[in-house]
Amino acid sequence: MASIRDLKKDINYVLGDIIEAVYLWEASTNNRNSKEGSAVIENAISTFDELIVKVNKKDVEDRAKHLKSVKTDLEVKATTLVEQLNNLG
Repeated sequence: MASIRDLKKDINYVLGDIIEAVYLWEASTNNRNSKEGSAVIENAISTFDELIVKVNKKDVEDRAKHLKSVKTDLEVKATTLVEQLNNLG
């Protein structure tokens, strides 16, 4: 199993890349501070907060299984955010 530090880095990098992609989309379409882009960014930030809380949760029965579920959650939520990004006007 990967370390907790690596999982936290993965969460940070994946969601950070999605936020950066929104900024690039806004810059390339001259659509700065768009409502749609802001919604994707807000979802990414709330997902980050949610996943970090789950990673830091210590009172779980099977820590390895719990962290694996967090990684799965990251993959599912990141896919959803990328779909939202791809659907931006």
